[in-house]
Amino acid sequence: MNYWLMKSEPSEFSIDDLKNRPDKTEPWDGVRNYQARNMMRDQMKKGELVFFYHSNCDVPGIVGTMTVHKEGYPDHTAFDPEDKHYDPKSDPDNPRWFYVDVKYKRKFKRTISLAEMREHKALKDMKLLQKGNRLSIMPITKKEWDYILKLE
Repeated sequence: MNYWLMKSEPSEFSIDDLKNRPDKTEPWDGVRNYQARNMMRDQMKKGELVFFYHSNCDVPGIVGTMTVHKEGYPDHTAFDPEDKHYDPKSDPDNPRWFYVDVKYKRKFKRTISLAEMREHKALKDMKLLQKGNRLSIMPITKKEWDYILKLE
């Protein structure tokens, strides 16, 4: 089983938004980075665990967990000229962008902040903490997953 971290700006879509969706499930749309797209399309499998990370906010950090509910499929927002994620080069017959559905699992009692994670040597190799890594989706090791859960 793989473990993941997915980032979202809480002003756009928060863990509370996910919790309040019907069936607590939502497509993770709007990803427009090829490396992140490839992970969703090719690697993320139903049932895998995901950290929900709030980015670009006062206290960026991990705020809860979710699961991959549906494996990668074409992101239809790319085909809709009225949608903010529209991509005129994406074709329904040869889709450029994909997403997965995620399902809310739980919200943490507190945010595990980026600053706090940086203080722990056990997390020094975590992709999130590497300079220049700005991907919105990234793999997490089982060791990192377990360690972060203990921080809560």
